[in-house]
Amino acid sequence: MILGIFLGISGAEFSPLGGGRVLYDPARTRAALDGFQSARAPFVVRAYAVYHGDGRLGNVTPPDYLNLIEGGRLLEYVLADRSPDGDVADWVRVVRRTIQEIGPKLSAIQVAEEPNNPDPATGGDGSSPNVMEAVVEGVLAAREEIEARELDIAVGTNATPSFNPADRYWPALMNRGGSAFLSALDYVGLDFFPDVFRSLPTPDFRTAVEAVVGSFRGNLSAVGIPATLPIRISENGWPTGPGRPPARQAEVLEAIVRAICDLRSRFNVTHYEFFALRDAPTRRSGGPTEWGLLRADYSPKPAFETYRRLVAVGAEGRAASQ
Repeated sequence: MILGIFLGISGAEFSPLGGGRVLYDPARTRAALDGFQSARAPFVVRAYAVYHGDGRLGNVTPPDYLNLIEGGRLLEYVLADRSPDGDVADWVRVVRRTIQEIGPKLSAIQVAEEPNNPDPATGGDGSSPNVMEAVVEGVLAAREEIEARELDIAVGTNATPSFNPADRYWPALMNRGGSAFLSALDYVGLDFFPDVFRSLPTPDFRTAVEAVVGSFRGNLSAVGIPATLPIRISENGWPTGPGRPPARQAEVLEAIVRAICDLRSRFNVTHYEFFALRDAPTRRSGGPTEWGLLRADYSPKPAFETYRRLVAVGAEGRAASQ
């Protein structure tokens, strides 16, 4: 399994250093990433940009993502759709332009962010007008542009878990996209955060991971998405803060990553990407901000060393199997 990370909270890190706060330090970010790669194994850096309509991209996080792709690191680039007008033709032009401009640097492109989640405050594109059409047309355009340029880029989309049997997101998406959409997909991402937005009744993360990933695979299978199409854990994390000690974050991280590794063959999971490298430099209302393996001042929490060790174990496992 290939591991990776998102570097920070979107929208919180765009100012230069100053004002007594460390908002973003490229050198310390790069040093932290280097700490995951002593074996030069593949490691994913997850970057985001938000489409605001009229050809505009903003909220690019991290701001210097292209400078971080070195030493075996892979770039997975997420295009979130937060357009207020639902102009799908313009969105498609932006998808194509992205591949034209940075395609040779890309390992994967994710079309939309949590399009089944209607709450933009928690990272969802689902309330954007015409978002389902944007997913389908964006995936098709990305595939066409990649093939025309003979690039090696995986194309995916992602979603959050749903345990509602009446949820129509996946059936409606596949009805709209059909076989052409399915053929254009290389993976589907899953964002999930056990024991964060809803507390676990028991601290059994293995059971929780199996239930969530198994349900997600079942939802895909029910609409004809085959088990041969990989799942990527595109976001997973456990924030620190009041009642959430840093030592517990390290324990939760290890339990979840090991559970996913144990289940990877059963559910065809190929990637795991942690959310996030570093805490937001400023607190915000409406949800946790201390998601990082590093604090806002770049000092490590215990989970930083835990993840370094898990990445190293994964690299050793790949080397042994080759």
